[in-house]
Amino acid sequence: MTLNHITDTHSHYDDPRFDGIRDELISSLFSRGISAIIHAADTVKSSEYGVAAAQKYPRYFTAVGIHPEHANGVTESELERISELAKSPKVVAIGEIGLDYHYEGYDSEAQKRLFEYQIRLAQSLELPIIVHSRDAAGDCMDILRRFAPVSGVMHCFSGSVETAREVLSLGMHISFTGVITFKNSKKAVQVLESMPLDRLLLETDCPYMAPEPFRGKTCDSSMIEYIAKKEAKLLGISLDKLLLATEENARRLFKLW
Repeated sequence: MTLNHITDTHSHYDDPRFDGIRDELISSLFSRGISAIIHAADTVKSSEYGVAAAQKYPRYFTAVGIHPEHANGVTESELERISELAKSPKVVAIGEIGLDYHYEGYDSEAQKRLFEYQIRLAQSLELPIIVHSRDAAGDCMDILRRFAPVSGVMHCFSGSVETAREVLSLGMHISFTGVITFKNSKKAVQVLESMPLDRLLLETDCPYMAPEPFRGKTCDSSMIEYIAKKEAKLLGISLDKLLLATEENARRLFKLW
């Protein structure tokens, strides 16, 4: 299948799993027709990778930011570096940022401070945000409400239909990973079926979250077609209509071209 009108709005090609094949893989994806790829950063180093990669590939864009898992011990110099990188060419968002209370030992107050700092940075630069929320929906929504209206996307959405409606009411978009292709993805399916097409984005979160039939394997942007096919089927629309709409949504939100 030739991949046309596909923008992968959330990828991590700096992951070590791509060492040794990174350049060849990314080049092959664009040669097969992928419209654009957006790198979602999680540290200063990851943000620096994204800025450099965006300079290298014409249709590769990047976000910059610090993931909530790294909130403990974030220094002032790191925050200053993110603010500096955010002004680089082809930086299209601040992310991925947010809250993650999944693992023991998290510092919720540190995560909230970091999240709020990066939202303020995004809004000062008129950039959208890419939000990560895991086991922290209440606090995450409380913060987003305070900054409403909010331009951005709730990535890898796993919340309820009710939460999705509020996310959309704040002005945000929603995207799903390959999880939506899994047989037990009832909640994600319900959210997808309840939301308007003009707020939907495509993402892989590669190398994570590979869709069926690649579940458990290293994911890359070519696998997004399986996510798109499943979403088109669930929405009762053609694949072409879904791809055109999600590409336009990404282009508009991230000001890609």
